[in-house]
Amino acid sequence: MTKTTYTIQEVSQLTGLTAHTLRYYEKISLIRGIERDANGYRLYSESDVAWLEFLIRLRETGMPIQEMIRFSSLRSEGETTVRQRRELLELHERSIRSQLADLYCHLGKIEEKIIHYKQLEEEHG
Repeated sequence: MTKTTYTIQEVSQLTGLTAHTLRYYEKISLIRGIERDANGYRLYSESDVAWLEFLIRLRETGMPIQEMIRFSSLRSEGETTVRQRRELLELHERSIRSQLADLYCHLGKIEEKIIHYKQLEEEHG
């Protein structure tokens, strides 16, 4: 039988997020509707874990927490916000592409400097 719920410790191990961060994400409504067992312990579903993995991608690609909260809020409103969510992701995508272009430019300059130093090494033996 496939496991359908996870404890906060298991989700922490699966995602790399600390239990503190998971509770914080719930407090600021990045994650919503986390079930509780009879003792009040959090039980995360597979879809909760998938959502957390997406939030991690947003965070690691530089989306500000307020935009993540906005996206999460729109998500919780359902189908009527699909266009707004797409637009928010497109805006974030443009930001990432701009950052990538800057990084490639910097990388090119570093590569030029490496070539320069290799040439100096060859000249000076």
